[in-house]
Amino acid sequence: MAKPLTKSQIAASISEKTGLSKKAAAEALDYIAELAYKNAKNSFTLPGLGKLVLVNRKARVGRNPATGQPINIPAKKVVKFRVAKAAKDAILGVKPAVKTGKK
Repeated sequence: MAKPLTKSQIAASISEKTGLSKKAAAEALDYIAELAYKNAKNSFTLPGLGKLVLVNRKARVGRNPATGQPINIPAKKVVKFRVAKAAKDAILGVKPAVKTGKK
């Protein structure tokens, strides 16, 4: 399996494609990340990639895997990334339509 791209590799790729300097491309990446952090509360969309959303999880009862004892898990806020359909289709390939026998 190939290693993931580093920030500097991404910045270098952006600079080659757009003609920006590597430093400007890295600053643009930093600014996008900063925008995402500030706006995640209201959801932050990266067109073609997905959306950062803040989700409230309810309190629930779980089990301690070692003892089997029930434990209370408190409610909390979590950040989720919902992958865009365009990204799924580009990465996984488009699934063929499922045909039903109904007319």
